[in-house]
This record gives sequence, C-alpha cells and structure tokens, in this order.
Amino acid sequence: METIIVTGTPGTGKTCVAKAICQKLDYKLVDVKRLIQRGNISSGFDKKRQCEIVDVAKLNKELLKKIETNKKGIVIDSHLSHYLPSEKVDLCIVTKCGLKELKKRLEKRGYNAAKVRENLDCEIFDICYNEALENGHNIIVVDTTKGIDIVKLIGVLKKAKIH
Repeated sequence: METIIVTGTPGTGKTCVAKAICQKLDYKLVDVKRLIQRGNISSGFDKKRQCEIVDVAKLNKELLKKIETNKKGIVIDSHLSHYLPSEKVDLCIVTKCGLKELKKRLEKRGYNAAKVRENLDCEIFDICYNEALENGHNIIVVDTTKGIDIVKLIGVLKKAKIH
C-alpha cells in the first residue's frame, strides 16, 4: 500500500494529476473537500476568502484514518496534504503552474481579485513546496502549465519506485 499526496497552490492542477495517477495505477482518490464538508473539520467560513476554515489537526486525523484503513494505493489531493507526517507518506507531488496560466484558471473559477492575488503570491513564494520540504517529504515537482503529460508523470513515479 502506497500513499501519494498531491499539493500545490489552488488552480495548479492537483486534481487533474491526482485523478490521472489513480486511473493509471488503480489507486483510491481521497476527496478532501468532501471529507472537510462531511467530517466536521471546518471551524467556520472565511467570508473574505470565500472558503472553509480548516482545522488542520482534525483533517490530518481523518486522513491518517484513511491511510491506515486503505488496502491499496491511495492519493490525497489537497493544498493542505503536505501537513501530513512525512513518515506516513511515500511521495509528495507538488504541482506548479506559470503565473499567467494560473491567473486565468483562478479567474475562470470566479475568484475575486484579492483571492487571485493571494494565490499568485503563494505560487511565487513556493509556499506549498517549502512547507512540504520543511515537513520532510519526499518531493517531486510537476509543472502543469501546458497540461499533464501522463506518460512522463508515470515515468517519474516509476523512478520514485511508485507503481
């Protein structure tokens, strides 16, 4: 049983990467958004950012249960997944995206100007990558600016001994 986490700034292609891995390797995908909604993990709603306020400790507790009860490979798709303990994770994929493309994606989602700016800043400063590094994860970076090359992605996973 292998555990892969996919993290990155919102809009960088986490879900597309996670779904592609699950499809190719027949792994289970954990829908963290649904888990947050159903698991009483939110501690409120941030009106400015228009999103749930997530209790990361509660989220990690629920994700660790999913990891421990999983019988086959599992992929966790969330910009918060890199907060999981590195010893419970085999591979951390950080998705990246060029700023012009990311801005287009975020605007297409209907993000307000302040939320777009905040997420672009997160991408500029490599927040998810640096936090994953600080947490001791085994990291590979996948650039999704021009889409996802699934053959290349699977090749990278094989090099990382994920199959």
